[in-house]
Amino acid sequence: MNDPQPTGTTDLTTLAAGIERTNELLARVLAEVATTPSTHAVFADAGYVYAATGRLVTGTEDRRAFELDAEGIIEAFIDKARTIFPDSRLLRVYWYDGARRRIHTQEQQRIAELPDVKVRLGNLNAHNQQKGVDSLIRTDLESLARHRAITDAVLIGGDEDLVSAVEAAQGYGARVHLWGIEAPGGRNQAEPLLWEVDSARTFDLDFCKPYVTRRAAGELPEAGAAEGPAPTREEVRFVGARVAAQWLSERGPAWVADLLPGHPYLPGAVDQELLTAAEALLKHSLRGHADLRRVLRDGFWDHVQGRF
Repeated sequence: MNDPQPTGTTDLTTLAAGIERTNELLARVLAEVATTPSTHAVFADAGYVYAATGRLVTGTEDRRAFELDAEGIIEAFIDKARTIFPDSRLLRVYWYDGARRRIHTQEQQRIAELPDVKVRLGNLNAHNQQKGVDSLIRTDLESLARHRAITDAVLIGGDEDLVSAVEAAQGYGARVHLWGIEAPGGRNQAEPLLWEVDSARTFDLDFCKPYVTRRAAGELPEAGAAEGPAPTREEVRFVGARVAAQWLSERGPAWVADLLPGHPYLPGAVDQELLTAAEALLKHSLRGHADLRRVLRDGFWDHVQGRF
């Protein structure tokens, strides 16, 4: 007959086996986490962006008094996030704005057509004030953090009501980074919001100025006003390639080659240079033509990639 094993020895063996299985499970989890790429998303309160950039560059928050190159500044935000989170991929940019009866304006439709951008609309009341935008931001931010869809959230806004959105996302393990626009002579972001976020960054006049253009009194848009026929896609693509060739000649291959790692995006300042140069050659504004802006970049990249 076999001698019975002491009860204490059996318990220790079982305990050791349990600890070993737990360690194996933890090792697998840690290995999976280590190989899972970080993901970030940008949550931009358009009302804040318009008001803050307008005040900084033109001295007014009235949208009718200036034009914001929304596509350009969104690209600049994407490019800035890429430099801050170099090992992270962009999920998308959420652009929160207001509209009467939540019906997209033409400008909002153009923004919605941009790659990696989702427009989310709250209501616009009789006093042109956004309603419901903060709750949309909270819902999206909390949902993405809860489902581990993002590791970092860039929040562009200033309302104290966004504090609850920050706390909710942080509760699920996401880091929240607050971006703002410089405010002349004061602050345009609530202090409680600044206290809650994981980091804060402010963009100055030099960053914002290329994307804001003051409208003269005679340039205010009128109902039914038309700009004239836009250039064809082929013409815009050709001009993009032409600007690339010119820059290769003037600035040298090394300067242009430095742009390749960012493909298909261009740094915000470079994208604005390309837009300005193209408009001068076409003698036509491409602002507000998101599809042609993309074709312009395609033409630029086609020429650059063909040389390297």
